[in-house]
Amino acid sequence: MTATDAERWRELGQQLRVDSVRSSAAANSGHPTSSMSAADLMAVLADKYLRYDFDAPEDPRNDHLIFSKGHASPLVYSLFKAAGAITDEELLTFRKLGSRLEGHPTPIIPWVDVATGSLGQGLPIGVGVALAGKRLDRLDYRVWVLCGDSEMAEGSMWEAFEHAAFYGLDNLTAIIDVNRLGQTGETMHGWDLDSYAKRAQAFGWHTIEIDGHDVTSIDAAYTEASAADRPTLIVARTEKGHGVSFLANHEGWHGKAVPADQEGAAIEELGGIRSLVITPPGPEDLKPLILGELHAEPAPTYTDPVPTRKAFGEALAWLAGHRPDLVVLDAEVGNSTHTEDFQAVAPERFVQMFIAEQAMVGAQTGLQALGKTAFAGTFGAFLSRAADFVRMGAISRANLRLFGSHAGVSIGEDGPSQMAVEDLAMFRTLHGSTVLYPADGHATIKLVTTMCDLPGISYMRTTREATPVIYDPDEEFPVGGSKTIRTSGDDAVTLIGAGITVHTCLEAADTLATEHIVARVIDAYSIKPIDAPTIRRALEETGIVVVAEDHRVEGGLGDAVLGAIAATGPLSGSVHKLAVTDMPGSGTAEQMRAWAGIDGASIASAARGAVAAR
Repeated sequence: MTATDAERWRELGQQLRVDSVRSSAAANSGHPTSSMSAADLMAVLADKYLRYDFDAPEDPRNDHLIFSKGHASPLVYSLFKAAGAITDEELLTFRKLGSRLEGHPTPIIPWVDVATGSLGQGLPIGVGVALAGKRLDRLDYRVWVLCGDSEMAEGSMWEAFEHAAFYGLDNLTAIIDVNRLGQTGETMHGWDLDSYAKRAQAFGWHTIEIDGHDVTSIDAAYTEASAADRPTLIVARTEKGHGVSFLANHEGWHGKAVPADQEGAAIEELGGIRSLVITPPGPEDLKPLILGELHAEPAPTYTDPVPTRKAFGEALAWLAGHRPDLVVLDAEVGNSTHTEDFQAVAPERFVQMFIAEQAMVGAQTGLQALGKTAFAGTFGAFLSRAADFVRMGAISRANLRLFGSHAGVSIGEDGPSQMAVEDLAMFRTLHGSTVLYPADGHATIKLVTTMCDLPGISYMRTTREATPVIYDPDEEFPVGGSKTIRTSGDDAVTLIGAGITVHTCLEAADTLATEHIVARVIDAYSIKPIDAPTIRRALEETGIVVVAEDHRVEGGLGDAVLGAIAATGPLSGSVHKLAVTDMPGSGTAEQMRAWAGIDGASIASAARGAVAAR
């Protein structure tokens, strides 16, 4: 480092502050003070250490910069301007309708890997990005994550610390911008840098404590971090609103733009508007390693009953030989979800995330940002822990393939803590999501294969117990479709199920047949998007629809059926929803379905009553 370097970094830091003030003032909203505290940290990083080609953001050799403190978006946009990626005119469209410079960064901007803004997520995602480089692609890029001190209270951050150390991610550097002030006052640890450092050290990280406004110290810290043999945490003491006397270290400015009548004074105190342009160093000249050998083996087939959770694992194991981009993450339940089948054939592409569902989905989001076809699985009930990560994945336009086993009260004796009875509602509400629930092994194989190429969030729900084979191996299951398993010209009622309740609907149809009531049976394996034309035609032709689902009555298959009917116009007839309406307990799978009123006898009774009342 030379004196010229230090002066350029100081000037660049001031430019980033000025532009953070200007862009926020133009929007009359934003977080300029949270951006100003980290400006010097980003100035040194972007000018000397961030190996990135802004003209080729898809280059797999690029470093990655993740703003875990996504509210500091004025800073990252100001950095993009300094790199010549956006113009000053675009910078001043910040937070305006139609601008790609949204309130918090999203990947509609090509230099942003993932959406951030929900605190506690950037570092878990960074673990996934670092894993892709170190373990999968074997590329020498580095991952830099700017964290806020407030978000260090989030447990997901410490899940990320533990996993990064466990996997020896020496290509990962986290920077905590310790500016002391949160949204409503001082943070838990204030300026106690050592409190953060000691915690990180306990997790196995290398740590460095610095003055976050001393560019010489920042430069030395980045050099040290780049040479470390483990992940590094840089704990930087900074001032919120640094550089402007009426903002610096003053409470009450979080999330507030500088008012128009004070903007000029703030810019003047920072030394005025600048137009420095930097060119970050380019990436290393390396090529990604392709993991996995291709094996053109036929897909699994079944003649005997098989749990769809088992078919899911066998599908992944089979696909491992066809898709070298396939990666599977598990939350230490692989012998239940059968992701262990994939691990057995492709251990180098299997990532054990232990009992840390937030870290698992965060890492999955990072892996998919690097082009991996990433599946993550656990019990469906436990994915609710990661609901916010999945929600942010949708905002990231991420391709997340999620798998929830042990669905519904049908898991039996384990009781309600293990029962996924809210998961369909959770995933149906996500923007652009696909929700699938296969009824047998062959449907599972085909739908897992389809998920590999689906955009957005896709979720497969599976059953714990073995279910009979319904379909031939060559049957196709298009997303948005359904299967009418039984039908005739005399259908008096339609029974609709998905997954396990397809089988209880078939039992009910057999019972009704002995009473001369002919039932149509539909397998709604695609819950979102649902096959609205088939459902509407069934109601038109039979006049009665009975929907049975192993899920809460709110938000699941029944509501999807009602929504499909409502969306296709007025129609006479009746729809009856059978679902979980009370708090489950423990019992056998058959006992629990009878308790919930979704077993064959209950479905037959509901259909019988509806036909009699017509």
